[in-house]
Amino acid sequence: MVNIEIDGKQVTVEKGSTVMDAAKQIGIYIPHFCYHKKLSIAANCRMCLVEVEKAPKPLPACATPVMEGMKVATHSQQAVTAQKGVMEFLLINHPLDCPICDQGGECQLQDLAVGYGSSGSRYQEPKRAITNKNLGPLISTDMTRCIHCTRCVRFGQEIAGIMELGMAGRGEHSEILTFVGKTVDSELSGNVIDLCPVGALVSKPFRYSARTWELSRRKSISPHCGLGSNLVVQVKKNRVMRVLPRENDAINECWLSDKDRFSYEGLNSEDRITVPMIKKSGQWQSCDWQEALNFAVEGINNVITKQGAQSLGALGSPHSTLEELYLLQKLMRGLGSHNVDHRVRQSDFRADAVLRGTPWLGMKIAEISQLKAILIIGSTLRKDHPLLAQRVRQAVKQGAELNLINPIGDELLTRVSHNAVVAPSAMLDMALQVLKATADIKGVSIPGHIKSVASKVEISEVARGIANSIINQSPAAIFLGNIAQHHPHYADLHCVAQAISKITDAHFGLLGESANSVGAYSAGALPWNAGVNMVNKTISDKVGLNAGQMLGLCTTNGDAACSAYILLNLEPELDCYDTGRAVQVLKNAGFVISLSSYKGNIAEYADIILPVAPFTETSGTFINTEGRIQSFNGVVPSAGETRPAWKVLRVLANLMQLNGFEYDSSEQIRAEIISADTEFASGLNNVLETYSISDTSQKNIGIERIGEVTIYQADPIVRRAGSLQKTHDSALPIAFASPILLNKSGIKTGETVKVKQQSKEIQVEISSDANLPDNCVRLACAHTQTSELGGMFDEIRLEKL
Repeated sequence: MVNIEIDGKQVTVEKGSTVMDAAKQIGIYIPHFCYHKKLSIAANCRMCLVEVEKAPKPLPACATPVMEGMKVATHSQQAVTAQKGVMEFLLINHPLDCPICDQGGECQLQDLAVGYGSSGSRYQEPKRAITNKNLGPLISTDMTRCIHCTRCVRFGQEIAGIMELGMAGRGEHSEILTFVGKTVDSELSGNVIDLCPVGALVSKPFRYSARTWELSRRKSISPHCGLGSNLVVQVKKNRVMRVLPRENDAINECWLSDKDRFSYEGLNSEDRITVPMIKKSGQWQSCDWQEALNFAVEGINNVITKQGAQSLGALGSPHSTLEELYLLQKLMRGLGSHNVDHRVRQSDFRADAVLRGTPWLGMKIAEISQLKAILIIGSTLRKDHPLLAQRVRQAVKQGAELNLINPIGDELLTRVSHNAVVAPSAMLDMALQVLKATADIKGVSIPGHIKSVASKVEISEVARGIANSIINQSPAAIFLGNIAQHHPHYADLHCVAQAISKITDAHFGLLGESANSVGAYSAGALPWNAGVNMVNKTISDKVGLNAGQMLGLCTTNGDAACSAYILLNLEPELDCYDTGRAVQVLKNAGFVISLSSYKGNIAEYADIILPVAPFTETSGTFINTEGRIQSFNGVVPSAGETRPAWKVLRVLANLMQLNGFEYDSSEQIRAEIISADTEFASGLNNVLETYSISDTSQKNIGIERIGEVTIYQADPIVRRAGSLQKTHDSALPIAFASPILLNKSGIKTGETVKVKQQSKEIQVEISSDANLPDNCVRLACAHTQTSELGGMFDEIRLEKL
C-alpha cells in the first residue's frame, strides 16, 4: 500500500495504482476524456493533467503511478491552466453544432467546456471537416466532432476482441476509420456509442428522435439471453425510445450486447397485436376481453368434457417471466393435466427421470474471467452469449486455456488451445474420449454407468490435450452450450460432461439459453410436479407429456399429441426443434389458445389470440443462468387492450372456478414461488443420477444438418427489431458446406441448391466453409425461409437445380 496526498486529503491505495484511481477513491473528480476504468490507459487526451509536487510540468493523472509521499494538486493554478489549454486545443476544430447534436445534454465535452473553456476562440483559421463513414445500421457517425480519445478503438481490441476501428493519419489529419469497405459488425458494437464522450458516434435507430432531458429513465432486466443484463429503459410519451446499460459488475459490468440494446424497436413493431381476436366459422374477428375469455373457457371445457383433461397441453417460452410460467403450470394442474413444458427447442428428454436439480451455470458469472481452463461443448458462443464470450476472452488474456468441442469452427476472437470440430453425431464420441483421457491421466476409474461405452473409444491427440488442460489448470469449468442442449444426445452429453467434472474437480454448468431457462424450472413449467426444491424431486405416475411429445417429435404422421393447446409467448413456427412438424401438430389440434404480443403466423393454427404484454409493459421476475433472482416493473403502460400474461392466466383460472388464483399483483405470485431476494444458486444442481448411455454407435444418417439459432432470430422481440434485421448477422440464411462435400456433390459455391428435410424442401444459396465437418450442412433455423424444414440436427439432402 502507498500513502499519498491529493488536494490536502490523505489516501492509501495499492501499489501500482494511478493518481486517477486514488482520486476516485476519495471522491475527487479529475476531468478526462480518454480514460475509462474498463479500458487500457492511453493518456492521449491530456485533459487529466494535474500538478505533482517536484515534477517539472503537469502530469496525466490516468497514467501517473502513485509513489509514497506523493503530493498532488488537481485544482491548483498550474493544473487548471494546463487543463484549460488542453480544452482550447480540443475545441479548435470541434464544430459548434450542439443544438443539432444527439449527444447534447449528455456530452462530456459540453460539460467540461463550461468549466474549462473560454467564452471565445483565438483560432482564426478554417476548421477541418471529416467525411462521415458508414459503420452499418446501428451506429451513426459525425467524425468532425471526434476528439481522438481512441476509446472506440481500444474497446474493439480489448473487449469486443476485434479491431474494427483504428486511427489513420497524424496531427490534425488523424481520423477514426474502419478497414476499407468494412462496417462495424461486432455483436457488442453498440457499446462504442456509450464510450464516445462526444457526438461522433451515436445510435442510428435513436438519432433525432428525442432529447436526453425529455426522457424518463426506468430500470429493467433484459429478457433475451441467460445473462439477465441490467437495463436503463428511456421512455418518452409512454414509448420506449432507447435502452442503455445499468452497471452491475456481477452480471453485465457496464456493457450491453447489441441484442439487448437495440431490440426495443421490436416493442413498437407494426406486428403488435393489441386487441383479442377469435376465429368463428373460419373467419378472424376482433372482440372484447370478456367475449375472448368466455370463448377460451368454453373451448377448454369442451375438450375436457369430450376427451379428458389429459388431452390438454401447454407450452411456454423460457423468455416468459417466472410468474407467468408459474401460473401457466398451476392452471394446467388445476385442470388435471401435467402436459406442460418450456423446453421447446430441446429434442432429448431421456434424462428427465434422473435429473436432480435445476440446470444452471454452475458458478457465478463474474468468476468466469478468473478461470484457468475452460471446455465448452456445443456453442456458437459469441452469438449465443455475447457478454459471457467477453468474459471468456478476458480469462484467456490472463492465461486461461480455452478448449472446444463443436460442430462449427467459428472465430471466437480469442486464442483457442484445443479445438475439436466434429459432426453433431460425433460430439458424444469426442466427449467420451476426453472422459477416458482424464481417467487415464488421473489414474481413476470411469463411473460404472459410462465405463462400458467409454472403453470402446480411441483417444485422439486433441482429446488428450483437452484432458490435460482441464486437469493441469485450476480453477477449470465445463459448459454445455445451446447446440449441446438442442442436440439429440443432450442427455448423454450432460452425463459425460458431469463425469469429466467430477474426475477433474472442474465446475460444470449449462449456458442458459433464455432469460428464464433457470426460472422455468423453479416455476415448475415441466411435465412433472416440480418446484423450488428440485434436489428432492420425485418422479411419480403424475408425469405429463414433454415438449417433444406435445410437438410431434415422437409421431411420424404429424398427429397432435393433445386435442387442445395453450401457447405462452411462443411462435412454434420459429421457436421449436422441428418447426415444420410443430406447426402441423398445432394445425391438426382441435383448439389452440395463443397468448402472444405479436400476430406472426398465429392465425394459421390458433383459434383465439389473447394479446399479452412484453417485458416493458408488465412486472415480473427472471432467474438468470447463475441463479440470480432479478425482479422488474413495467416501464410503459400496456398498448391498446394488451394485458399482462399473468393477469390473463389468473382470470382464466377464475372463470374456470379453480382455487388458489386470488392474486392482486405479480409480487404475490413471486412470494408463493420463492422467498430469497437476489440469489437462488444454493438450491440449484446439475446432477444426473445413475443415467446410463445405452448406445453410442454412430448411425449412418447421411448428411447432417447443423441448425443453430442465429443471434437476431432467437425470440419474438428481437426478430422484429428493424435495425438488427439489417445487420450482417441477419442476412438471409445461406447453406454452408465443406469444400469436400461440395466437390463430392458436384456443387459449386454460390450456386442455388435444393435443400430437403423429411417431405419439405426449399431453395437456398450454398457457400463453402472449410471450418465445417465433411458430412454436414450448416443451415440456420428460427428463420421464416427455413421454418418449413425438419429438425435442427436431423438428416438433410442437397440437390442441384
